Amino acid sequence: MFARISTIITILFFAMLATATAVPRTDPPPTTLSQCTAVGGFVYCCHTLIHGSDPTVRLIAGLLDIDLSLIEGIVGLTCSPITVIGGGNSCISQTACCTGNNYYGGLLVLGCSPINVEL
Repeated sequence: MFARISTIITILFFAMLATATAVPRTDPPPTTLSQCTAVGGFVYCCHTLIHGSDPTVRLIAGLLDIDLSLIEGIVGLTCSPITVIGGGNSCISQTACCTGNNYYGGLLVLGCSPINVEL
């Protein structure tokens, strides 16, 4: 019971912090780290990459008051930024390149594509 309450409180907290707007992607998604940085993308380690039409994504987007029409393609859930300076990839989940200003406190990241990190 307390786990559900803390999850709801966490989601509501991030909903208050969400001020960014989603920008739909029109170019082909980057597939490598160098392509990601070339297009101004950011590299994240995401627990899950899921399609934007998934009911879970729709629920979280609704709680964060994100315009659901802006969600298309792949969305990262519970992501944290990866800094590649210093070498190596410490991501044990899915490494993703996410473009635009679509980071909602790590809970939801829009405009993502899986990438292969060049080690």
